[in-house]
Amino acid sequence: MSTVVTRFAPSPTGELHLGHAFAALTAWHRARDAGGRFLLRLEDIDPTRCRPAFAAAIVADLTWLGLDWDGAVRVQSEHLDDYRAVLARLEARGLVYPCFCTRAEIARELAASAAAPHAPDGAALYPGTCRRLGPAERAARRAAGQSFALRLDMERALAALTEPLTWREEGEATLPCHPERFGDVVLARKDAPASYHLCVTHDDACQGVTLVTRGIDLKPATAVHRLLQALLGWPAPAYAHHRLLTDPAGRRLAKRDGAATLRSLRASGLTPAAVRALAGWPDAGSPAPAPP
Repeated sequence: MSTVVTRFAPSPTGELHLGHAFAALTAWHRARDAGGRFLLRLEDIDPTRCRPAFAAAIVADLTWLGLDWDGAVRVQSEHLDDYRAVLARLEARGLVYPCFCTRAEIARELAASAAAPHAPDGAALYPGTCRRLGPAERAARRAAGQSFALRLDMERALAALTEPLTWREEGEATLPCHPERFGDVVLARKDAPASYHLCVTHDDACQGVTLVTRGIDLKPATAVHRLLQALLGWPAPAYAHHRLLTDPAGRRLAKRDGAATLRSLRASGLTPAAVRALAGWPDAGSPAPAPP
């Protein structure tokens, strides 16, 4: 039987809250209860939002909460050359293309459409404007220094597959994948040298993650991740998408909505055991306390 390897991979764009604690504890318990390995990764690819202070706070909060991890913390911004190498592999196979459209230009084109289709995550699908550019025009624009993103050519990517895509979701039958519903997803852009989709699948493969535990909101994106894994010859982990913690109004706990941070809960006098219980993981024999 293979060793269970899980990971918690937050982005250091703010301080951790109870929703993060629930996700981290879920991954930690799944690994530790099976005698496996639990990894910590910092997904700090976006330099406009990520801060070193938040990265340090994440490590401090998880340590205070009582979590430990195996090996060094993987920091994505320290591995940009790895992601560039993957992009180069895909580009050499003709599976990505440069997109010179600005966000404003895409928004205007979509607004002019009678019914712009949307991906499963709610984002409007890219209309494929730059996919239709010829090689000469692409080369000229790049030579002129025009900014561009790199998009996956979904049609070509699907044509490169040798068998149908599926994924293993715990508690369910093997599920079919439909990455085409996401259109030509961005794999890199000027302000983020590699996308979440690319980095997460690369890092799960190179770190040997066998079980991905994450929020149910990310379940649709698994189709894109399985496509990249298949294209690049990476192993397919099992997936276990869990519920999201919500506030009394039923809204998902989020940084942008001012969800109570672990640091503030600690400052209020709560113990790590009490916070673990609030996050949905009470210690054996300990009931969950009332929220402060």
